[in-house]
Amino acid sequence: MRERGNKFEQIAKSYLQNQGLVAICDNFSCKVGEIDLIMSDGKTLVFIEVKQRASNAYGGALAAVSKAKQGRVIKSAMFYCQQHKINFQQQATRFDVVAITGSKEPLEIAWIKHAFPQ
Repeated sequence: MRERGNKFEQIAKSYLQNQGLVAICDNFSCKVGEIDLIMSDGKTLVFIEVKQRASNAYGGALAAVSKAKQGRVIKSAMFYCQQHKINFQQQATRFDVVAITGSKEPLEIAWIKHAFPQ
């Protein structure tokens, strides 16, 4: 399962790099949760959740990013900033979701900027 997740995270990372974002960290883990990708978009630090689903049945990939998951990503982002001596309150940050639908080419990729508030 983790191997499959890594595959789609790398697809999302390449997609975002093609859009001009710069990779900082993959799979940041801490005691409160995990962040799939951390990238920069200009001066903005972007925390990205990647979700993949085979189809849009049951709400698709976007529906899989629950309020609880959002809370864990936010707490993990705060922990990342603390660990890297980044002032979370002063640093421009954003939480994005990359939703991938399909399991083989062609994949449908939806990039939702500001997917949830901090």
